[in-house]
Amino acid sequence: MNPIRYEPIRPKTVLNPVKAASMPFDWSINPYRGCQHGCSFCYARSTHAFIGETADDAFRNHVFWKQDAPDVLRGQLKKMAGRLPPYVAVGTATDPYQQLEGKARLTRGCLEALAEYGVPASITTRSPLVLRDLDLLQLMPGSTVNISIHTLDPDIWRTFEPSTPAPRLRLDTVRKLNEAGIQAGVFIAPILPYISDDESSIEALLAECAKVRAAFVMPSFLRLSTSEVKSWFFQTLRQHYPHLTETYGRLYWGSGYVPDSYKQPMRERIRRQLAASGLSAHEPVGKGNRENQGNRTSNPPEPSIGPVQLTLF
Repeated sequence: MNPIRYEPIRPKTVLNPVKAASMPFDWSINPYRGCQHGCSFCYARSTHAFIGETADDAFRNHVFWKQDAPDVLRGQLKKMAGRLPPYVAVGTATDPYQQLEGKARLTRGCLEALAEYGVPASITTRSPLVLRDLDLLQLMPGSTVNISIHTLDPDIWRTFEPSTPAPRLRLDTVRKLNEAGIQAGVFIAPILPYISDDESSIEALLAECAKVRAAFVMPSFLRLSTSEVKSWFFQTLRQHYPHLTETYGRLYWGSGYVPDSYKQPMRERIRRQLAASGLSAHEPVGKGNRENQGNRTSNPPEPSIGPVQLTLF
């Protein structure tokens, strides 16, 4: 892998409106472009092409950070006084707690700005670094944290998420957040057909979610929405699971979404697994079709009706 390059960019805006009806939120913040986690399934790889970068491993080793993002955000919020967002989704494209955040502290600065204006956040991350900002989250009533974990299998994890924190650390993060009064749950994202979708694997992950008292559990299926994302994912697939390339070719031929013939039986099986585990299933009503949230995005869940709640997209 090439050395990681970090490059500052000067944003005109940090808080961005989300016009797509398919997304369950209206405003988002992404302090970074590119992500050092390097997940091969991340649909945000295609965003690198918007700034003239390639969507291959440059997405992982050439990370852009938005200089003065907290101050830019404060300026936007000041102008929006009286019509502030009900909440803001943080980390809808790249992980707001990727490695650079430990030094740059842009996400923390943006949370400080949101807290000053009383705007809660819904954060999606794969990193325990979010625990650093517990003090801020406790000052932001209504804020939630979505921890993405797509498998407990160490080989699958390292193959598709080369630089993310261990799944067990993420589960412990869910526990600590909830113990601190922050509603936190798990995105099983993404479910990889014929790799991480077997009954025992999902059952084991759900059992761990119950142990850490996750406030919600939301599965979503692998989305290969652009040619750039599909090309990179298939490169990883051919290297590590060559026997599945033809199967995936059939599943994702002509579409970025897995077909209903696969998806519907999986949904029903997960429902049965939840019932067998004594977990609660609940589908909150929100903006748009949650299937289009893909592999990263989030919305604040409704209050749990049991020890764990599940949203089936």
